[in-house]
Amino acid sequence: MGEVFRSLKGKLLIDGGDLAGSFFGRSVVLLCQHSSEGAFGLVLNRCTGKTVGEMVLEDFPENINEQNLSIGGPVQSQAMSFLHSDGFLPDANVMPNLSLEHSMDELVELGASYSATKQIRVFAGYSGWGPGQLEDEMKRNAWLTHEANIDHVFSIQPEKLWREVMIQMGGVHRLMADGPEDISWN
Repeated sequence: MGEVFRSLKGKLLIDGGDLAGSFFGRSVVLLCQHSSEGAFGLVLNRCTGKTVGEMVLEDFPENINEQNLSIGGPVQSQAMSFLHSDGFLPDANVMPNLSLEHSMDELVELGASYSATKQIRVFAGYSGWGPGQLEDEMKRNAWLTHEANIDHVFSIQPEKLWREVMIQMGGVHRLMADGPEDISWN
């Protein structure tokens, strides 16, 4: 009898050290969609060092143009996605109070109605897995998982996120957080 599928949507995937040297080395990925047909995620700790306005030739409101542009993953680097939250978002589609969108019209609309309670994060590219691919990687222990929260997406500085999540996980992960990127450097 086959294994029962268990969705990891709304969880973090964290490199536990086995992905060193790859795009995903020391990465933290928020799984936005996950079904038996595959998975879609956004890397939360890779930034372009540029703003949306510097990188995208769209006519966005100024508050969107000023947003830092993150690298969501190695797939379709021209594809844009964004995560947004508000004080109350009843129809959130990733986790409570957090939604994923791909429509540039929706991004313009969010920018036009921007308020202090709204948070937006824009990504170029994404991380994708075909049917069974992520499950195979999980069986090989390529990824650790951890509960995601809004602070992981919006509040913790991206360059500090991997370390912060490893510390939150505790135990041996806490020790890894302060170790060298390549264990052979020890």
